[in-house]
Amino acid sequence: DNRGVMHFLGGESQALARLKEYIWDKDLLKVYFDTRNGMLGSDYSTKFSPWLAHGCLSPRFIANECKNYEQERVTNKSTYWVVFELLWRDFFKLFALKHGGKIFLKGGTINSEKTWGYDDKKFQAWKGGRTGFPLVDANMKELLATGFMSNRGRQNVCSFFALDLDQDWRYGADYFESTLLDYDVHSNWGNWCSGAGMTGGRLNRFNIVKQSKDYDQHGDYVRHWLPELKHLPIEFVHEPWKMTENQQIEYNCRLGKDYPHPIIPPFYPEKR
Repeated sequence: DNRGVMHFLGGESQALARLKEYIWDKDLLKVYFDTRNGMLGSDYSTKFSPWLAHGCLSPRFIANECKNYEQERVTNKSTYWVVFELLWRDFFKLFALKHGGKIFLKGGTINSEKTWGYDDKKFQAWKGGRTGFPLVDANMKELLATGFMSNRGRQNVCSFFALDLDQDWRYGADYFESTLLDYDVHSNWGNWCSGAGMTGGRLNRFNIVKQSKDYDQHGDYVRHWLPELKHLPIEFVHEPWKMTENQQIEYNCRLGKDYPHPIIPPFYPEKR
């Protein structure tokens, strides 16, 4: 799909070419920390993950190239952060080794007795990008069309599915398993289990509207994947449900016809 972040081609040669392009030719390693939360284009992040997942690229080789870059060009937070995220990837392998099959269980590694729901209508709306929440829908459309999704997107759609829709997180993890180009059993199931709060520790429930405004400030990403929102101004592109009927006509986006009503009431944290 030409709308995707880049055209991924398999094999070691393509993996090494991407590494050379990102680190050396475009000199992007030095700004990784500042761009890593983007969602549009090929260069906001390394995009090494599909080749890592399929064994076409070694994490040790990437780390060594980062070390060479630090010696030849610059050492900063960005060069550190790429290696840190490789270590985070290894962490989930060790986490899976420690907990075994528990990362696939409803109660996760903490044996939680929480009752999870399952509503096929909600599941299909989430999968198809028809929840009425633009950030979620845009990311799910991208996943369905390209097999890829940004890290920021993955955290948000996981939180929305498990914590906002209160759906059994394993259905989300299983769908990612069947769809992602860079599917890795340990990272995928470990992150979903953690995102659902089934590993203990702090639970991060993402405020979808705030995330959308913070990381897609001008609405370029949601408009890219949701052309029905292309005429909406910034004040409505992240919250189309706020439009009046006259505004829906003015911007050629009628809720319930051109774009769905929110599948659940929007979450707005109480002000203290």
